[in-house]
Amino acid sequence: MDDNNPENIGIDKPKLYESLNNITPEKDLVTSEDESRSSAEEELQWRENIEEPQLEFDETGLELAAAAVQNDVTVQCPDYWELMAELAKEEAENQSMFRTGAITPDGLIDEDFEDELGSPCEEVVNDTSKESEFQDISRYSIVQVAGDDNYGRKVIVFSACRLPPCKDLDHQRLLDYLKHTLDQYVESDYTLVYFHHGLTSKNKPSLRWLLQAYKEFSRKYKKNLKAFYVVHPTNFIKVLWNIFKPVISAKFGKKVMYVNYLHELQKDLHFDQLSVPNRVREYDALHLAKNKPKVPSLTANFYRQSSTLQFGASLKFIKEHHNNEVIPPVMEETIAYIRKTGMHTEGIFRRSANATTLKAVQTKFNQGEQVDFDQMGDVHVAAVSLKTFLRELEEPLITFDLYDAVIKIQSLDSEERVHEIKRLLYDELPEDNFLVLKYLIRFLNEVSTHSDVNKMTASNIAIVFGPNLVWSKNQVSLSALGHINLFTNILIEQYIHIFEDEYVGSEDDEMGGKY
Repeated sequence: MDDNNPENIGIDKPKLYESLNNITPEKDLVTSEDESRSSAEEELQWRENIEEPQLEFDETGLELAAAAVQNDVTVQCPDYWELMAELAKEEAENQSMFRTGAITPDGLIDEDFEDELGSPCEEVVNDTSKESEFQDISRYSIVQVAGDDNYGRKVIVFSACRLPPCKDLDHQRLLDYLKHTLDQYVESDYTLVYFHHGLTSKNKPSLRWLLQAYKEFSRKYKKNLKAFYVVHPTNFIKVLWNIFKPVISAKFGKKVMYVNYLHELQKDLHFDQLSVPNRVREYDALHLAKNKPKVPSLTANFYRQSSTLQFGASLKFIKEHHNNEVIPPVMEETIAYIRKTGMHTEGIFRRSANATTLKAVQTKFNQGEQVDFDQMGDVHVAAVSLKTFLRELEEPLITFDLYDAVIKIQSLDSEERVHEIKRLLYDELPEDNFLVLKYLIRFLNEVSTHSDVNKMTASNIAIVFGPNLVWSKNQVSLSALGHINLFTNILIEQYIHIFEDEYVGSEDDEMGGKY
């Protein structure tokens, strides 16, 4: 018997997990738990002496990082090889957790996640009962939804620094809440952002929990995940990657991207929509000051001075520079193309599109050039461009002033909701905003009438478009997002009653009923 072979070592499972849990993230890798560091600056000074992972974004870089840390882990955790053997044994006994796939030459599970679109969403846009059920978890704001990324994909944020001490948190409840949140979006393409800074020996979940979490996130959660950003990674991330590599799929691994600085997120995400904890911002500022990396210019968009600008402009600006037309050209052209080619496309508005093509389309619109969607031949480019245009307006189509009123709609009786929404739109929404909204909702209502084919019911469309029509100047909570989706669902379902039926405004409203 080879005593150096991990498979031949007698294993005490509880002891193994205890050993791994003694490998704590960040400072605990090299200092004892009693050596507290009171300021972010001291922590940054400590981190400068620790070799950070090579942040290559391809699979080779990840393998090199894992190989580099292996020796370090063996020294810091004498039971490392026993642990790896135990994990391999567990995986061999639980192959059923993988619905499809085969072992690739590098030892990863290669799952085919792209062979089907998936069933349509069955979300209930007014499901406040679930939010109330998880109030003990949601109050920490560990998990948040942050609008869409630059490619029209929903963004889910997980902040480690908001995890309370382990003794104060039921991690199974946290896992259930995370799944509940993702369940609302996983039938569409989505993005995860993980802020690692702030994970300590006191609030870090156990390895057993992490392994359980990965196993419970079945194929439906993985197939539409397009990017997983790990912000401010440390040696602890390298440790986890090395340990979990045998059970992580190849395709999932390629979606993981390490990000050293917050500004690096701006290339793919609307940074102003992210709920970045203050602790993370402070650490990032110190990290920038210490290392002085090249930071891209954060000045206004080059095209902002152009009269042809549409993405990132206001409705007023677009109208003034496009023959005084109320409906922006981007909306006219994208909607016309989708009407012509995409009404029967399954999952329309749920799919992302090629990033390079999207940027080219935006550039053409902003330079006043002709955009030929027929030549591109991808209806999802038009669909994502429409959503992105709405999200990048200087002010939401349903203005900031109406945000609180929109959130309160859910508290009204069903019969009162339509009347109150009608009053808000006719009496308080600016005229141009009303006309653009009516133009959009008429189209979305039309899309929903083909839901037997495209699988986009009014509720599914509301989940996609709600956050692009209404948002706050501050971060939107998950419960508020449900109220926004309910409001949008009513707009679509009750289009005739809200926009076409006659409305008589208040006596002092000269525009009542004239739209």
